[in-house]
Amino acid sequence: MSLKPEEISKLLKEQIRRYDDEMEVDETGTVITIGDGIALVYGLRNAMAGELLLFPHDVYGMVLNLEEEHVGAVLMGNDTGIKEGDEVKRTGKIVEVPVGDMMLGRVVNALGQAIDGGEAIVSDKFRPVERVAPGVMTRKSVHQPLMTGLKVIDSMIPIGRGQRELIIGDRQTGKTAIAIDTIINQKDKNVKCIYVAIGQKASTVAQIVEKLRSHGAMEYTTIVSSTASDAAPLQYIAPYAGCAIGEEWMENGDDVLIVYDDLSKHAVAYRTMSLLLKRPPGREAYPGDVFYLHSRLLERAAKLNDELGGGSLTALPIIETQAGDIAAYIPTNVISITDGQIFLQTELFNSGVRPAVDSGLSVSRVGSAAQIKAMKQVSGSLKLELAQYREMQAFAKFGSDLDAATSETLAHGERLTRLLIQNQYDPMSASHQVLSLFAAKNKYLKNVKVEDVALYEKEMLKYMEREHHEIIAQIDEKQALDEALSESIKQALDAFAKEFANILEG
Repeated sequence: MSLKPEEISKLLKEQIRRYDDEMEVDETGTVITIGDGIALVYGLRNAMAGELLLFPHDVYGMVLNLEEEHVGAVLMGNDTGIKEGDEVKRTGKIVEVPVGDMMLGRVVNALGQAIDGGEAIVSDKFRPVERVAPGVMTRKSVHQPLMTGLKVIDSMIPIGRGQRELIIGDRQTGKTAIAIDTIINQKDKNVKCIYVAIGQKASTVAQIVEKLRSHGAMEYTTIVSSTASDAAPLQYIAPYAGCAIGEEWMENGDDVLIVYDDLSKHAVAYRTMSLLLKRPPGREAYPGDVFYLHSRLLERAAKLNDELGGGSLTALPIIETQAGDIAAYIPTNVISITDGQIFLQTELFNSGVRPAVDSGLSVSRVGSAAQIKAMKQVSGSLKLELAQYREMQAFAKFGSDLDAATSETLAHGERLTRLLIQNQYDPMSASHQVLSLFAAKNKYLKNVKVEDVALYEKEMLKYMEREHHEIIAQIDEKQALDEALSESIKQALDAFAKEFANILEG
């Protein structure tokens, strides 16, 4: 009597199943193949997606693929000591990071372990790196400003607490500079900050840490660093780990700012892992779920309602474009997930406009809901005035005879552009910004030469601090300009005009 092939196959499967039961393949497995930081493990029938596995030599791995016969895992360390046939154990834990105030002032890796040379982080509280975002009913509409200290952003592209505002532009256009200035500006504002470095050079991260330390910003900041030399799985986990650290503070009623620098490199790390795991490639070789990769991360930014403590998590993701192409795959994905974008232009950067924000392409979908009333009053027409200036500037190149109105618009636009230029690591308080923009709006810069605008602003703010400190105090207190306060500012600026004329002569 001969057995049919399918019967032989059935018998073999039955024997293997019995053999599996004897070996307890539910909790332990065997490495089938290993290489490029990817391991295929036979067994581990009860393994969960995202679970930590323990490989030989205390190397951890994370389950990403759950196949019928094996699991695909990515290793979070060196795979050189691991070989085929090695035993792998389940830990029963999803990837998690320590959370709490002991993370402040520290530089940690993607697993929350200290890498700043200080003492080890000891915490009794952990959070899984992956988590479902807060639902609609648990949120409150964004209404409080998160001031960046940069005039061009706070006036035209305001960011609110709980918002997701994308910073996008080519490399070397000042994207990280905007994020670092925003962190520095949170000093004494009761906002905890997290900076996630994904795929950066270790030297760059060290410079950022040093810069934050020198400005006294490290005491309320956590740096999550996954450098270019780290394995792709660690770069993949880093932003989720940073988000988990921030969510702990948000749910305790604190305001948190998190910077993801940058999500282009994050998508590349995920693509690397996916292709090695034999997941099917899609557009530009990215896997089909690359949109979900970033949407489930950025959806976790929220402003919670008062019943849940009113905490917020504001996200500033950064995306690097190639030759200004914001219509590429990853940029369009993240633009559609966020509540607006700050677009930085290479031409503006090269012409000396810093920050090089393109006010035409930049937008905040939360808008003036995230501004104090005083800022709304002085910046309402700013975007339109700059747009008119840019348009007329293009036409003015072709014609020499310009009418008075056009000449005035061009002159005003030139001075506005010059006024909005700001040095790095020098964020301005809200009251100082209001005074500068008030002077521009009410044509106090009309008789100031373009090259003297920066000097005018510097001296005017010094004068107001020295002679009219009560005006600054009133702006800070009322956060709005009533008729009496506006009149006081005008009188002070009139008096300063005479003093400024003396400064120029002297």
